[in-house]
Amino acid sequence: MLKTPVYMDNHATTPCDPRVLDAMLPYFTSKFGNAASRNHSFGWEAEEAVGKARDQIAAIINAKSKEIIFTSGATESDNLAIKGVVEFYKDKGNHVITCVTEHKAVLDSCRALERLGKATVTYLPVDKYGMVDPDAVRRAITDQTVLITIMYANNEIGTIHPIREIGKIAKEREIVFHCDAVQAVGKIPVDVDKDGIDLLSMSGHKIYGPKGVGALYVRSKGPRVRLTPIIDGGGHERGMRSGTLNVTGIVGFGAACEIANHELAGEARYLTDLRNQLQAQLFERLDEIYLNGHPTERLPGNLNVSFAYVEGESLLMGINDVAVSSGSACTSATLEPSYVIRALGTDEELAHSSIRFGLGRFNTGEEVDYVAERVTREVKRLREMSPLYEMAREGIDLKSVQWKA
Repeated sequence: MLKTPVYMDNHATTPCDPRVLDAMLPYFTSKFGNAASRNHSFGWEAEEAVGKARDQIAAIINAKSKEIIFTSGATESDNLAIKGVVEFYKDKGNHVITCVTEHKAVLDSCRALERLGKATVTYLPVDKYGMVDPDAVRRAITDQTVLITIMYANNEIGTIHPIREIGKIAKEREIVFHCDAVQAVGKIPVDVDKDGIDLLSMSGHKIYGPKGVGALYVRSKGPRVRLTPIIDGGGHERGMRSGTLNVTGIVGFGAACEIANHELAGEARYLTDLRNQLQAQLFERLDEIYLNGHPTERLPGNLNVSFAYVEGESLLMGINDVAVSSGSACTSATLEPSYVIRALGTDEELAHSSIRFGLGRFNTGEEVDYVAERVTREVKRLREMSPLYEMAREGIDLKSVQWKA
């Protein structure tokens, strides 16, 4: 029997897999040692558990265990990568290349460096599908460029960037390449060597692991990447990130990576089928509906659509037994459309009507059918109250209408 509310916001966070919880439980109670305690069995036990998790996490991106640096999450990983590279390589240059649709953890880190006068940043545009052009990356490079930071897959629209091509360009020019791969790891194949990635951010809670734990992959050779730490203390994590390790979280993160790595191909097929099922039903039942992001080069579980003549927030309130997210974000008292959707060239009204469906491991076909029905019914109800929709149906060009104040 279908249970409500239905959760379809798996890009925001995922439920903890019961297998992950089972792996973590002993480290809340009997196995409580500090992994930095080197003179007794409690510390050795914790250190061994951390080492195993490091192996599991490294395996999912084809890295070496020693190249995994534990953090509190991907936001910290992004900050450490970007600020750490700019500070360490400041004698070489101060130019950073990124993209306008990056996560705020990347964009705000770049803007912080600009405010401090530590870096100049080029923000590359994207095409109508939200994809960055590798040639634009190449053209943006100067003799002062020390870092290229481009996400693997977008968290709102699911578009997968041509990372391997960008990595090749970075290698040719001997520039450090950082990738925020939070939405990609565990969902699509990621290989730091084949992709030419030098630094990679990831997070536990996006792949059915716990919140509050993440990692930064730091290439050890070919070339070796150096970072200036942003947290000082006891010199943990090869001096790059001091602080007592969250052993319980790390164990869970490792278990989540091992499960995802083992089940990746089958789960991707399953989520693609569910996503296509949802997309087909919505597009068959509704007119004036538009796909945001790339039609094929996108994450398996991502569906981002705009429903013209419907305000996204109103739609969310109308389907309050379905957990999805709107492309609109509340900023202070002003409701502004998603900067990611706007970057595609979408007009403001349509950007306000975007909804992101994030399908995950525990969603079912029955839930997809239910959500498609609920959304369809609510969109039709809201449009019945919209004079603009009625005018558009009558063939009136709304852009040519001169409105009186």
